[in-house]
Amino acid sequence: MTAETAPATDPAMSYVYAVSRAGTPLDAALPGQPGLEGGPLRVVRAGDLVALVSSVPAASYGTEGVKAQMEDLERLELLARTHHAVVEAAYEHTAVLPMRLVTVYLDDGRVRGMLDKREPEFSALLARLEGHVELGVKVYADPREAVTAGGRGPATDTAGSPGRAYLQRRRAQQQNHRETYRAAGAVASEVAARVADVARAHVTHRPQQGDLAQAAGENIVNDAYLVHGTRADAFRAALTGLADDVPGVRVEITGPWAPYSFATPPPAGGGEPR
Repeated sequence: MTAETAPATDPAMSYVYAVSRAGTPLDAALPGQPGLEGGPLRVVRAGDLVALVSSVPAASYGTEGVKAQMEDLERLELLARTHHAVVEAAYEHTAVLPMRLVTVYLDDGRVRGMLDKREPEFSALLARLEGHVELGVKVYADPREAVTAGGRGPATDTAGSPGRAYLQRRRAQQQNHRETYRAAGAVASEVAARVADVARAHVTHRPQQGDLAQAAGENIVNDAYLVHGTRADAFRAALTGLADDVPGVRVEITGPWAPYSFATPPPAGGGEPR
């Protein structure tokens, strides 16, 4: 996140969504695709690079305004959705580097300065990503589904005392829990091996929890793979049926997406004025 302190006389700032090479059809993403606050998109060029930009109110996107947005979950969600929609629209036409959420500069001149300064880094990243997409792989463990599907764990002696039967059920549940997670770990280990010849790079993300984990079971693996667009079907085929015979374990493949996990540049250093 890069936000500048806006002078009181500045009515607007320049919000940067993505960077691409000059001469690419990035302009094709502009018609009909609104930016934040409904503002129109435009491109800012510097040398061999262009940035996809829109104007945003200084009061909302200067340092204090950004802080307020980060603390308002509804506003933050809308901001993130709009940012990602612009990047996805651009990526349909050409390779782009998605910028971090809330990358804001005082004006287009500062955006050009940023492009000039980081041209070697951006150009190298674009060369690496051209023609590639991101595919996600999530592995879930659900001990309850394992029991429903025909279950692990020892049988319980229902003819004994209620106390003994309860302890046996608890032991059976604990054993089923351990075995389900052990099986999920084995499936997760197999994923990387199966796609080794298809994926160019691999990033491990933190498993999703809470509201982000909408699927049944616990997300124990949340990985991203960089794959050439022509190999996306081969990637999916390599993982077909991986967990079909493993009760309580499920593999989910998502995408293709713009390669956020591999394209987002690190922030320009030091928090210097922009």
